[in-house]
Amino acid sequence: MEAISIPLIEYGVAKFVLPGQIESGDHHLVCCQQSGGILIAAIDGLGHGEEAGMAAKAAVSILKTSVDEPVISLVEKCHENLRTTRGIVLSLASIDPVHGMMTWIGVGNVQGAVMRTGASKGIVEQELLLRAGVVGSQLPPLQAAVLPIARGDTLIFATDGVRSEFAKSLSALEAPQRAADRILEQYCRGNDDALVLVARLTGIRR
Repeated sequence: MEAISIPLIEYGVAKFVLPGQIESGDHHLVCCQQSGGILIAAIDGLGHGEEAGMAAKAAVSILKTSVDEPVISLVEKCHENLRTTRGIVLSLASIDPVHGMMTWIGVGNVQGAVMRTGASKGIVEQELLLRAGVVGSQLPPLQAAVLPIARGDTLIFATDGVRSEFAKSLSALEAPQRAADRILEQYCRGNDDALVLVARLTGIRR
């Protein structure tokens, strides 16, 4: 039986829960695919608190169950299954490290950016094109983007509780968990739940 290539990534996540709330409405997923790829998602339940958290956690469960499907199909599946919730916004990326490609898509305002290995501080090569809408309520026309990705490249997702200028402070040398913690500390708005996910492709295990 042929061994399946498993992507090696290093990632870090930092969260802020709105004071007075027991639970965050922002959740994430990092999950291996049978193809040897990996699915990465950042999800923001509308509003904050328990109901937002329930919608976001339901989306995580849907994505886990269908992890090997194309990203557009995943968004559509979330939309159909979250109609009875308050809805979510999300950005997700499917990484194929064997072929050096990443497919990503965003609905709502979860920011996404890619920093290339060796890039100068604050130089982000790609930013995710976000389409206005709410998964579970109003889904826009969906179109995923495909871009090359290589060992050492870093993917960053940040929910709208994080100010957009965080990209100016990114460094290709900073460890992902340290980067996530620092971004949250420096750029958290403080008036909403917030989540930062930083993932770096480190290689392939065969």
